[in-house]
Amino acid sequence: MPAIFHLDRLKTPIGIALLVTDDDGALRALDWAEYDLRMRELLRLQCGAVELKNARAPAGVKTALSAYFKGDLDRLAEIAWRVGGTAFQRKVWNALPKIRVGSTMSYGALAAKLGAPRAMRAVGHANGSNPISVVLPCHRLIGANGSLVKYGGGLERKRWLLRHEGVEI
Repeated sequence: MPAIFHLDRLKTPIGIALLVTDDDGALRALDWAEYDLRMRELLRLQCGAVELKNARAPAGVKTALSAYFKGDLDRLAEIAWRVGGTAFQRKVWNALPKIRVGSTMSYGALAAKLGAPRAMRAVGHANGSNPISVVLPCHRLIGANGSLVKYGGGLERKRWLLRHEGVEI
C-alpha cells in the first residue's frame, strides 16, 4: 500500500511551490511546480510508494512560508518536517537549518563540520536529494570559491533566495 500524502500549492515571488504534507501535518516535500516529477521521484526513493492527494497544507505551514517570502526570515523554524533518506542524508539535511540565515557554507566546510572532511561530494549528493527546498536551506551551500553551484530549483531561484536572506552574491 502506498503512503498517502497531501499536495497543496503556494504562490511565491519565485514561482508556485508544491507542498507535500503527511497526516500529522509534517512537511515531507517542498519543490517547484515545474519540478513535480523530480519531487515525486525523491519521495519514492525516500518513502517507497507514495500517492499524492490534493488537500490543503496545514495553515501554520503556509503562514510560515508566506511570512518567510515576505521577509520574516526566521519563520521557517516553525515548520515541522520529516524526511526519509539514508542516515548520511538525514545528517546533512538536519545540518542545513543550522546554517544561519544570511550566511553560506561550502560543501567541504559542511562535510568537515559533520566529521567527514573528505565527503564533500557525498554532501553535495545529499544536498541535491533534499526533498524540502527552502525549509531545509540547501540554497545556503555554495562552492569552495564562493560560486553558486547547482540548485535543483535553478540558479536564479538560488540567487533570489540568498539575496532575500541578505547574502551578497
